[in-house]
Amino acid sequence: MKLVNTSVKRPVGVIMIVLAILALGFVSMRNLVIDLFPKIDLPIAVVATTYQDAAPQEVENLISRPIESSVSSVEGIETVQSQSQSGSSLVMMMFKNGTDLDQALLDVREKIDQTKGLLPEDAGDPSVLRFSPDQMPVMWVGLTGKDPAALTKIAEDQLVPFFERQGGVASVTVEGGKEREIQLVLDQAKLQQYGVTPQGLTQALNSSNKSLSAGSVEKGNQDLQIRVTGEFDSIDDIKQTIVQTENGATIHVEDVAKVKDTYKASQTATLVNGEPSVVLSIMKKTDGNTVQVSDNIKAGMDEIKGSLPADVNLDVIIDTSEFITLSINSVVQNILLGGIISIVILLLFLKSIRATLVIGLSIPIAIISTFTLMYFTGETLNVLTLGGLALGIGMMVDSSIVILENIYSYRQRGYSLFEAATKGASELAPAVIASTTTTLVVFLPIVFVEGIASDLFTPLALAVSFSLIASLVVAVTLVPMLSSKLLSKAMEDHGRRYWFDRFMNRVNNGYRNVLKWVLKHRKTTVFGTLAAIIASLALVPFIGAEFIPASDQGQVQIQVEAPAGSSLKHTEEIVEQVNGKLDAYEELMETSYVSVGGSGFGVGAASGDTATYTIQLIPSSDREKTTDDIVQEINNEIKDIPGAEITVSSMESGMSMGDPVQIQLSGPEHEVLRELSDQVVASISDINGVYNPESSAAEGVPQQTITINEDKAAMYGLTQEQITGQIQLQFTGQAATKYREAGHEMDVTMIYPEDERSQISDLQNMKITSPSGAAVPLEDVAEFKEMQGPVTLQRENQQPQLNVTSDVVDRDLAGVVSDIEATLDEMNFPEGYSYKIGGQAEDMADSFSDLAMALIFSIFLVYAVMAVQFENFLFPFIIMFSMPATVIGVMLGLFATGLPLSIPAFIGVIMLAGIVVNNSIVLVDYINILRRKGIDRYEAILQAGPSRLRPILMTTLTTILGMVPLALALGEGAETQQPLAITIIFGLGVSSIFTLLLIPVVYTLFDDLTGKITRRKKKKA
Repeated sequence: MKLVNTSVKRPVGVIMIVLAILALGFVSMRNLVIDLFPKIDLPIAVVATTYQDAAPQEVENLISRPIESSVSSVEGIETVQSQSQSGSSLVMMMFKNGTDLDQALLDVREKIDQTKGLLPEDAGDPSVLRFSPDQMPVMWVGLTGKDPAALTKIAEDQLVPFFERQGGVASVTVEGGKEREIQLVLDQAKLQQYGVTPQGLTQALNSSNKSLSAGSVEKGNQDLQIRVTGEFDSIDDIKQTIVQTENGATIHVEDVAKVKDTYKASQTATLVNGEPSVVLSIMKKTDGNTVQVSDNIKAGMDEIKGSLPADVNLDVIIDTSEFITLSINSVVQNILLGGIISIVILLLFLKSIRATLVIGLSIPIAIISTFTLMYFTGETLNVLTLGGLALGIGMMVDSSIVILENIYSYRQRGYSLFEAATKGASELAPAVIASTTTTLVVFLPIVFVEGIASDLFTPLALAVSFSLIASLVVAVTLVPMLSSKLLSKAMEDHGRRYWFDRFMNRVNNGYRNVLKWVLKHRKTTVFGTLAAIIASLALVPFIGAEFIPASDQGQVQIQVEAPAGSSLKHTEEIVEQVNGKLDAYEELMETSYVSVGGSGFGVGAASGDTATYTIQLIPSSDREKTTDDIVQEINNEIKDIPGAEITVSSMESGMSMGDPVQIQLSGPEHEVLRELSDQVVASISDINGVYNPESSAAEGVPQQTITINEDKAAMYGLTQEQITGQIQLQFTGQAATKYREAGHEMDVTMIYPEDERSQISDLQNMKITSPSGAAVPLEDVAEFKEMQGPVTLQRENQQPQLNVTSDVVDRDLAGVVSDIEATLDEMNFPEGYSYKIGGQAEDMADSFSDLAMALIFSIFLVYAVMAVQFENFLFPFIIMFSMPATVIGVMLGLFATGLPLSIPAFIGVIMLAGIVVNNSIVLVDYINILRRKGIDRYEAILQAGPSRLRPILMTTLTTILGMVPLALALGEGAETQQPLAITIIFGLGVSSIFTLLLIPVVYTLFDDLTGKITRRKKKKA
């Protein structure tokens, strides 16, 4: 080939090009975005709407349903879900994969604009948002000290602006801080004594706290702006504000209220390692590099710590980049180990350091070139793309091995270095290109697979493809050039017998004898293979299936749910009990962060009856137990704590795939669904592998309902609005005005003393002030009733829905789902009610279906490539008989290692379709060459088998052993790639054995069949 001749003739040019590619690769590698997993494009949009003081049923009927109906017609929508709760509606739209979300958002906004007129007048304007997994913080930083108020001030004034200036940071949110407030604690007796109402106080404060523009006045040649200033300059100004009484007298605010400079009553509490703390959650920009942002924050922390008070500590609570860094490092180590193993195998076979160096160079060049291609295609550096390189480490040398072997054979025949390099490389370059193409084409269908499987493994496919293309270019350019310069004395025996050659001779002789036996017992060989395939398929029920193997990231979440309506104080008491149980695990924990009364990391509405723990364990290499083992131990320890429902689970930061099992119950009535969900939870709880089953049906919050009698209220000249306003003022307070100090603005809030608003009797005995000034008991104009408050109402595709979710432990997902479906089928669902399995189980089923189609398409493409190469339809068919035998290896590998079939394992099967045929191609091609030289078929097979055994063993062993570090799951985050490596190692290993024995037998059978057909045609002719 011209390319080969040019590379050998112009070695300096080739070297300069290689150096330029390496330099570009290093630059690209430094600029690649580092992340744990590839970016998952979730085509999801959200419409959020508020409807103050409305019950969930009203929100559902008046807000959620009209919005659902309007957006359901938007092109590309797959599912519409809604949550209607007191005062707000959330409608979530999930679009089909491949939908242009930008255009879809425009369509949704247009539909919402058309629907606004149908919504209640007092409903808020709907806001359309894009949902993105990047909205989760990358780091949480804790600020601890003795004074919570001082910590809040430090966080807001110093840390937030400082951290937001760091590179890649989008925003910083403060949780657990104290919000300053000026309280006017009203004295009910003095208000009545002076005849002053709270409304009168509010008017007095607002009129005294104003700065207005009053026009302008001329002064010489200038116009001076007139501004009347009257804002409060100090707390004393608030105290001294003049209030007019009904009698025309003047008093000061401090005469009827105690003015306090304090903080708003906190609805949440945050504890870091048991100490009250202020927590800062840091979000990165959409295109930000997680590891780089984390490094910038850490460097900034070191810089700003010196300016903090001595009694204030600033520490990292959770850093998502730590696991990313550990995972990337472990994959890099696996690549290095795999490369070293491959080079040792080459050295063993080639018995020459120079020859090994020539082939070994293809590994770093291919890897570094891949970084360049990844950069320009917008891929990130993550455990999957690097895992692709680790998987391809052994395959990168295959093309170079074949080329070098042929060059060496020409050299032994007496050709010069130049002639051996050009002829040897040119002769096999087409076969090498075709062989590499069969490996590459299997990835084409993966690119067209939709969903999460595509998002995750398309980058892996690209990484492997880039590395193989780069290694192919090296094989047909750099290897011939280096061979012509370095291999003058390489691989010479010098009269000595190399021990490995003696071993290989014995292997060759053994293989020849076995080959003779299978050729004599062809039926036994074929039926024996079929029996082995059938027997391996019998292992399927014992292997099971799962979606994607979870990485042991060492993060534990504990969800504490006190009885609905519990006070913050009561929940904190339960948290103290949990803390006492967690003391036994102190050595295993790096950090423990709990948000009491919040919703975990400050996401969602605060609720005083919940608490969320986030525990970061020490790295998996430093502990003997897995995260799941620790989760179950903690669960057994704290599940019996009375007065709360406590759930312990492991977390998957970076790539959360949702709940393993999600049972979606649908039907016309919410109440019936609530009853059904409780029955389902009870039914599946006893299934082996089901862990922490729970229903999404929330308990109603106990509430005191006040029904105002409008007729009685009218008798006193009162309206419902006036009565409601006075109740709110008594029990929640009312903002009267704003007070500004040193650039900060805070509420001036009127509130009654706590002892007048803490008991039910305080509510029942409350006096309502009428317009005439009379004090009317609330119970005279209203009725009281204690009842359960409203709950969140869920709908999917315009039908009521409830979800029952569960984790899975000590068992495969497919087996658990199968038992759950059997249990649900035995339940008597009312007419009109049904269930559907969602969550990871649904994603797994969809992905397996898509990948099965991809596998079929891949096999067809491999056949097409070989048909073009051989210009024959029969030989590719013979070669492809090596594929069924891979089933034996795959099943044995998964069964022996205890790994279920998963998406990575399925990707491995697809890769095998392109890899296993390479050995068969080498064997069948050489048999044909010998037969064209006039050698008898039987003798041609006996010559071709042993002579091709050496390159087949070299390419197979470098591929298999190069993946061993990944198969052992060495280091953090390697669990995701382990099934892929196990599948390829066992599949290729077993298939290679069958290739060397079964393919010659199939070759003879088809040759006999072809001969019979040919003879029949001749007789007819």
